[in-house]
Amino acid sequence: MTDPVIDLRGVTRRYDEGPPALRDVSLTVAPGDAVAVLGPSGSGKSTLLNLIAGLDRPSDGTVTVAGARVDTLGEAASARFRRAHVGLVFQFFNLLDDLTVEDNVLLPAQLAGAPGRASRAHAARLLDSLGLARHASAYPGRLSGGERQRVAVARALVNRPALLLADEPTGALDTASGEDVRRLLNELHASGQTIVLVTHDLRLAEACASRVIRLRDGRIEEDR
Repeated sequence: MTDPVIDLRGVTRRYDEGPPALRDVSLTVAPGDAVAVLGPSGSGKSTLLNLIAGLDRPSDGTVTVAGARVDTLGEAASARFRRAHVGLVFQFFNLLDDLTVEDNVLLPAQLAGAPGRASRAHAARLLDSLGLARHASAYPGRLSGGERQRVAVARALVNRPALLLADEPTGALDTASGEDVRRLLNELHASGQTIVLVTHDLRLAEACASRVIRLRDGRIEEDR
């Protein structure tokens, strides 16, 4: 039996004196799953994503990703783990405007110490597959929102991560650009990429996810 890519057991996250952001959440995600996490503001969606990425630590419980207990890693080890195993896509792209598209995509590979020639060839293949090859030497500010989000996805995939995490990937896009990203995520899922995406976009969830989880008040209300 294949080990899960994500395994959360009894995870609770408390902040200060308020109610927990997450309450006793247990969750497994198998390789190749595409999971959409839905829920109202304050339901715990972003907290869940941050815990999986190792950007936050649980108050109770364990978080295992790609076979590693990310809840036990220090800050430097957590950053190294993300570079090797987790690709992150954000709502507002987080591209560096003073780097070309190609250099933005290559940055995680350079930080991971990957061989330059192989990384550059892989980045070129990613950009070509995402319809961005002609923009490799352009700067992000010259691209549309949908194109910038595709660059962000290429950057997230350049180190061949076991897991792709996307936080509201269509939230800052117009309708046409959002449709481009929906198609892209659907293609990635079809290719076997494990994906967890947080979204308010029900169309995105229905188009891209094989599984939908709804959170409310820090608990899993539905998992289908």
